Amino acid sequence: MKYRVNWLTPILTAVVLFACSLPAMSGEGGLSADNVAKIRASFEMDRYNRAMYNAVTNNNLSKLALNRDILREHNEIYSHKIKTKGITNQKSSGRCWLFSSLNMFRPVVIDKYNLDNFEFSQNYLAFWDKMEKSNTFLEFVIEMRDRDTFDRELSEILRHPIGDGGYWSYTVELIKKYGAVPKEIMPETNSSGNTGEMNNILERKLRTGAAAIRKMHQAGRPVKELRAEKDKILADVYKILIVNLGEPPTEFVWRYEIRDTTKTDTDTTADSTANANIDNRLIVAGTYTPKKFFEEVVAVDLDQYVNIFDNPTREYNNHFVASMARNMYDGKDLEYVSVPVENLKAIAMKSILNDDPVLFACDVGKDQDREDGIMAMNIYDYGTVFNTDLSMSKADMCNYYESTSNHMMLMIGVDILNDKPVKWQVENSWGDKNGSSGYWAMYNDWFGAYVYSVIVKKEYVPEEILKLYDKKPIVLPVWDPNTLMIRN
Repeated sequence: MKYRVNWLTPILTAVVLFACSLPAMSGEGGLSADNVAKIRASFEMDRYNRAMYNAVTNNNLSKLALNRDILREHNEIYSHKIKTKGITNQKSSGRCWLFSSLNMFRPVVIDKYNLDNFEFSQNYLAFWDKMEKSNTFLEFVIEMRDRDTFDRELSEILRHPIGDGGYWSYTVELIKKYGAVPKEIMPETNSSGNTGEMNNILERKLRTGAAAIRKMHQAGRPVKELRAEKDKILADVYKILIVNLGEPPTEFVWRYEIRDTTKTDTDTTADSTANANIDNRLIVAGTYTPKKFFEEVVAVDLDQYVNIFDNPTREYNNHFVASMARNMYDGKDLEYVSVPVENLKAIAMKSILNDDPVLFACDVGKDQDREDGIMAMNIYDYGTVFNTDLSMSKADMCNYYESTSNHMMLMIGVDILNDKPVKWQVENSWGDKNGSSGYWAMYNDWFGAYVYSVIVKKEYVPEEILKLYDKKPIVLPVWDPNTLMIRN
């Protein structure tokens, strides 16, 4: 026993010396008693702090911080507005990109057929988006079958198998492959407007499938068998989607009403108003496949639109590709060119003044009053409430995960004063009970701080910006903030 102790002594001494050389966990850098004492001494419960303490602890913080000067000066006057009809409602789902993208085309159908209103089935395209994302996820798992699950790319894929999120490019790919249908052909369901539980089940199924595929590979099974397993998983995904969302149509009859302009009998005195209105209607019906419906009824060239970003984390005037930012495995990753935000404003104004709405992506969670429908910088003056500086640059907000693009809407109006935009009218997809009957006022300073991209027709974009697409693209990794904002 004595010999054993002597043999261990130098080893234990070395361990102790090594441990002493490491940074002390509670020493330098820790929140010491002296630090706490100094911080305590720095605070004084003066009249201002006591007033804030009493107010905040007894009231809603955001209502206390609401900037009344902005509310007082706010108005809903716009020097130019695009005519629209009706507000859509995505409810408790992350389908804003689908709603806003399809809302761009609603006026086309309404005007073309002189309809009182029209809405596309967001549920139809959401169904196929889930199917495509499921296939993409499983293909990524097969593609990365030799990687450790802690691999940075694979771990990001496993964390987000099939969220609701997406982007304009996702909509384009879906419409080109699956077409579109009117809302009444595949209406909303409880799950389409409340996707949380459905998504949880789908993600569990996909992760279970991912584990099974990787175990098959580890057992030496060939890729052909891995894909056969993938097909079995997708069959279950399809079943889950049908139970939640309904079965997507392959062919349907679309019936709509128009005014019968050929009717010459105007003597409706003896008729009831209801009967007179019925007599003046003409019901039209047509049989379509979803692709035929979009090609013939909507007839919009999807390739005429282009992505223009303000990515403040990278050098401007460059062409970017966001790695793995796609909903279809055999599709293209999102690509865009990035220029300063003032260019986005000029392009958006040009489009709106020509009665073309502008699809845009933004951080809707910042400086936004949902009750009044106002997006303005410092509409909640938290800095004054706490007497502290909360300002950050747009680049810092992105790099430090303070801000990210998380919502898509439509700009449908602009208020111009002295040749400069003051505010922009926005059509949201949160129903008509939010905002100003479903519309928001986006002030120009908010546009600069929180708008990250616009999607417009190429005709409104200066040639020197379009030429940036000819440059060799910079590929952004899946964990880049600008890639994450699209994928998630």
